[in-house]
Amino acid sequence: MPRIAGVDIPNDKRIVIALTYIYGISKVLSQRALKELNIDENIRAKNLSEDDLSSLISYIEKNYVVEGQLRRQENQNIARLKNIGCHRGMRHRVGLPVRGQRTKTNARTRKGKRRTVAGKKSVKEMKG
Repeated sequence: MPRIAGVDIPNDKRIVIALTYIYGISKVLSQRALKELNIDENIRAKNLSEDDLSSLISYIEKNYVVEGQLRRQENQNIARLKNIGCHRGMRHRVGLPVRGQRTKTNARTRKGKRRTVAGKKSVKEMKG
């Protein structure tokens, strides 16, 4: 199981797909890196030569922000938005959708499980 950027990538998958197991590398970035290094996309990860693997590791470290560093960068960006008090930061803080989606219906993923609020009691129920 080759280890790239601190992640064990699966042996039995094609290398173009196996690279997407690294946080921050999409299929497009994976294809671009393999094309640049002249590595066949269809080769399995376990069949990569040591030279190809080392060149791939150095290419990814040099050209892409991945894994822990990328997660840290994203968290810092969100914290900055919260600190300056902009609209997006406030939405992050309250736990509502950030990008203009509706919240009257839907938005359950962001808002969490439904919390039922008791309805108003009618006049008859209050008297009786």
